Amino acid sequence: MVKIMEKTEIAPNVHSCTVEAPDIARKALPGQFVIIIPDQYSERTPMTIADWDVKKGTVTFIFLEIGASTQKLAELKQGDDLYSFTGPLGKPMEIKKFGTVALIGGCYGIGGIYPIARALKQAGNKIICFSEARAKFLLYWNDKLEEVSDEVRYSTVDNSIGFKGHAYDDIEENLKAGKKFDRIIAIGCTFMMYRVSEASRPFGIKTIVSMNTVMIDGTGMCGACRLVVGGKTKFACVDGPHFEGHKIDWDIILSRRKAYLKEEIISQER
Repeated sequence: MVKIMEKTEIAPNVHSCTVEAPDIARKALPGQFVIIIPDQYSERTPMTIADWDVKKGTVTFIFLEIGASTQKLAELKQGDDLYSFTGPLGKPMEIKKFGTVALIGGCYGIGGIYPIARALKQAGNKIICFSEARAKFLLYWNDKLEEVSDEVRYSTVDNSIGFKGHAYDDIEENLKAGKKFDRIIAIGCTFMMYRVSEASRPFGIKTIVSMNTVMIDGTGMCGACRLVVGGKTKFACVDGPHFEGHKIDWDIILSRRKAYLKEEIISQER
């Protein structure tokens, strides 16, 4: 068990949670994730590590309240214990000097790109972050992203701030206008990562996506996170979670997006 040190609803249904986990904080690297079980009756839920503090021994993650287990997680308060908190898991993001790097984050992925942007900036890269939401009030960590970026571009569907539309529309327009990126990294919902990959494909820019969205077990035991990358079967949890978006068979991934929607609804009702 780990104790919740701080928990805040930073946007409607979006929560930031900081827990006391010194062993994990000491070993965490950008792009890794943890497996969280709110109570003994909850499922295993993978969460990208959004921040950590070695001196304080804390780890922070961002989660979207969307299913029964994340709803239970949202109901916990500062001082409560999480039943299980395991990590860091997965291979870290490759960090070195690429040049100009675009990082796209949506929903929980805004928090997910933050430590990667910070590390890439420290490695000498020019960082341009694309942060998206349906409306301005759903965006968060704007100040944190601006601290580690050369530029932050905001996208909102309702045009309440920044570019009108989605981040994948914005980056596609930038690419078509001749904007040069040496690497693109996207973290967020499956469809957003797919669209970013398709937008960059004609330009041949290496595009990395984080496939936490298809994980369950997180340690290679269940096989639920199988995906086809470059014609070969991979497990998102142990082989990733980061893969080249242009090599993923997205048809297989997208067909599974709502496979358990009915069961999730029943679980929440119960």
